[in-house]
Amino acid sequence: MSDNDLYDAFFALHHGLPRQGPGSDDTTRRLLALASLAGPRPRRPRVLDLGCGPGRSALLLAAEAGADVTAVDLHEPFLAELRAAAGARGLGDAVRTLNADMGRLPHPDGSFDLVWAESSAYSIGFDRALRSWRRLLAPGGTLVVTECEWTTDDPSPAARAFWDRHYALRTTAANTRAAVDAGYHVVGTYPQPESDWDAYYGPLGERADAADPAAPGMAEALAATRAEIAVRREHGTEYGYTGYVLRPADPRWRTRPETEADTAAVRAVVGAAFGSDEEARLVDRLRRDPTAWLPGLSYVAEAPDGTVAAHALVTRCRVGDAPAAALAPVSVAPGYQRRGAGQAVVRAVLDAARRGGERLVLVLGHPEYYPRFGFVPASRYGIEPSFEVPDEAMMALDLEGSGRVPVGTIHYPPAFGV
Repeated sequence: MSDNDLYDAFFALHHGLPRQGPGSDDTTRRLLALASLAGPRPRRPRVLDLGCGPGRSALLLAAEAGADVTAVDLHEPFLAELRAAAGARGLGDAVRTLNADMGRLPHPDGSFDLVWAESSAYSIGFDRALRSWRRLLAPGGTLVVTECEWTTDDPSPAARAFWDRHYALRTTAANTRAAVDAGYHVVGTYPQPESDWDAYYGPLGERADAADPAAPGMAEALAATRAEIAVRREHGTEYGYTGYVLRPADPRWRTRPETEADTAAVRAVVGAAFGSDEEARLVDRLRRDPTAWLPGLSYVAEAPDGTVAAHALVTRCRVGDAPAAALAPVSVAPGYQRRGAGQAVVRAVLDAARRGGERLVLVLGHPEYYPRFGFVPASRYGIEPSFEVPDEAMMALDLEGSGRVPVGTIHYPPAFGV
């Protein structure tokens, strides 16, 4: 058997299937909705769909987002399927195909408003994908990528043995750290549901059952396919795909955790931003409360001259009996307001909260400002404050995107005085 025989047998199993990896139209739409939080898109966004396969996502993006899609894959028969489907749906002018290696793309820097990669980054590795594709984003652009990862800190030996042979999985926290280290903010994440796997493995299993094992390379392709499906059936709770919506960090603002040397500057910025010392005294009280203070979650944004331009703080609170986190206060020095410093420091401290394993962040703030970070009214989750406040002003952010958050009354630390 030659390598070409195995290659041909593998693709023979996959041609004509509705999916070439775990996914669904609903997941594509959810990721597209998350991408809208990164900022407004052009009326006709330029989208690069990498590892597009037969183009299920490309067709949806063209039809529902009004996108001008460049769809890239190395397997020409998949691209031919996509061209035929696009023509049949009247999308021939909106979808272009390119036979190319997603790790060696010919496009100039800044060519796309949205770079999209569902179930394909593994081909070159998550870290290389983050590095290679960032240059392709136009100012304000967004990267959407899904990655298979561990959903447990202690995977079983059988699951680890299988994946170590094929692809080194990491946890969400580790992949978040990799994204931030590569110069992105995490706009949002979405753990793909089990139904996305069923949509892939169901038709693939039926195709495998109908295949001729005597065809060149087919016996080996069938063995590998059935082994993969069996591992998912037996160990599917230990790993899964997560969608990441990423935005390059604003290069104008360097963000970092505060140090002891920043205390006075932070106090001055908070006081100036709020026009009184009360919020600054709140920060001091929280610093002195070891049950509230979360090391590494007090962040500053530096002005070009190195001074503190903005500050954001996340501390411990509770919802019912479960731990949660509170974003407050957020402060921007008057001379740097409405210039992006506040957004930069909020995104940075939320990234740090994700890396630290926080699941839920609450904020009492302006309902026209915080939704851009993914906050929604806390009441949608069954979360409520212990004091009267407009429903739209008490907001929550599910950092995992899973919807599995604690429910009940918010209990702030004593420093807040509520």
